[in-house]
Amino acid sequence: MKDKAVKINKLRINYKIAGNGPVVLILHGWGGSSDSWLEVEEFLVKENYLVIAPDLPGFGKSAPPPEPWGVQEYSDFVLNFIEKLKMDSFFLLGHSFGGRIAIKFSGQHADKLKGLILCDAAGIRIEPDLKTKTILAATRVGNVLLSHRLVAVVKERLRNIFYFLLRERDYVKADGVMRETIKKALAENLVSELPKIKVKTLIIWGEADQLVPLKCAYVFNRKIIGSQLNVMPKIGHSPHLEAPEELSRIIISFLRS
Repeated sequence: MKDKAVKINKLRINYKIAGNGPVVLILHGWGGSSDSWLEVEEFLVKENYLVIAPDLPGFGKSAPPPEPWGVQEYSDFVLNFIEKLKMDSFFLLGHSFGGRIAIKFSGQHADKLKGLILCDAAGIRIEPDLKTKTILAATRVGNVLLSHRLVAVVKERLRNIFYFLLRERDYVKADGVMRETIKKALAENLVSELPKIKVKTLIIWGEADQLVPLKCAYVFNRKIIGSQLNVMPKIGHSPHLEAPEELSRIIISFLRS
């Protein structure tokens, strides 16, 4: 895979590109980059696909957005990116946070896509379990108790613990404009976007995903009419790192179907 750079609305964007054949655009997850998917990218190139994988703004070698972005702004970025590279028709693969973007983009620009692959995609909220409800209740009480300016630092630390317990560990790692960006992303429930997806769709999920649990996959499968669901046994949130060869076979089978 070769690294290249392009300017998108004054942002320097790094991306990887290699291969020949039908185009597969890969959108990585939060905290990842085009490097995260390198093994899968190389498998696809060997099977005669042209693979393009940008470092999303704020990740890898790409510049951060000038202000906090939501999912719509990232979807608009993808549109500008494909227009810059003159990509007319392609397969879109989105993992985790990249899945959020892929959901929004697919509902708005189905004419650009040959197919969609959502891998352990984030973006929907489901009924919280008892543990989560308890944490949320404790947080509401804590916000009242910690409202005074003198305990602002303590409040921020407790907020970080709260997000960590809710499995939103990316929030804890983010800072500056990216912390505000992930807050905007987490605030948006994309479940109403799912029925808008009209392209051929494959949903891939790690059975043991603790960040975005398997029950989310069934919601995706039910809401996206005609979608296929492939559950990978004993795999967690990152199939591309845990089982890249197996994941690649699943993806290639779908691309060829």
